Amino acid sequence: MSLYNLPLRQLAVATLSSLGLLFALPAQAFADDEARRAIIELRQQIRQTSEQNQQARLRLADEVEMLRHEVAQLRGKVEQLNWQASQNQPPEENSQTLFTDPQEQAAYEGAMDLYRSGQYPQAAGGFAAFIDAYPSSAQLDEVRFYEGSSLYASRNFAAAIQKLQALVQSNPEAARAPDALMVVASSQVESNDLTGAQNTLQRIVKDYPQSAAADTARSRLELLQ
Repeated sequence: MSLYNLPLRQLAVATLSSLGLLFALPAQAFADDEARRAIIELRQQIRQTSEQNQQARLRLADEVEMLRHEVAQLRGKVEQLNWQASQNQPPEENSQTLFTDPQEQAAYEGAMDLYRSGQYPQAAGGFAAFIDAYPSSAQLDEVRFYEGSSLYASRNFAAAIQKLQALVQSNPEAARAPDALMVVASSQVESNDLTGAQNTLQRIVKDYPQSAAADTARSRLELLQ
């Protein structure tokens, strides 16, 4: 039946029904858009929370590892002192065997004293000054490692990454290379670069599989899964 043949009352009802459908469609589309935006925002929040949890777990793991290392150092020092006491020997000064130049030794010990006392920005400056003064030192890699570690402890993560990556690039076979990369990974975690940290940890496992740092890197990679 044509609309022209409908009674006036029925025609009005049909017209109003059609208009209602036209207005309902945009409202429904608007509701769908809102729902999609809400889902996207929720996914982003979940992803952000997951990354924050990973970052917190890695930070905690780093702190525990640092404490274990410090306890091991203290235990070794105590055992050494006990042995020397039992043998009636004076305590040994390890740094005396590292340097032949008294001024070089004094510069190294001065920076290390600052590092051990927790004055990390000053220690980083001391190690940088040592590198400038003694670029051919036999302990150069060790000093460069502690310079980067001091920068990390000072929360200057970008500089720590730069210095320690340069150390590994210049001497991949350095004894401190895997440890330097571990500090790089920790700096990347602190910088919220979890992908970079994962790549660095994988590099440690691949390039230095027998090192103690590789064992630590494997446990960190599990936390990033």
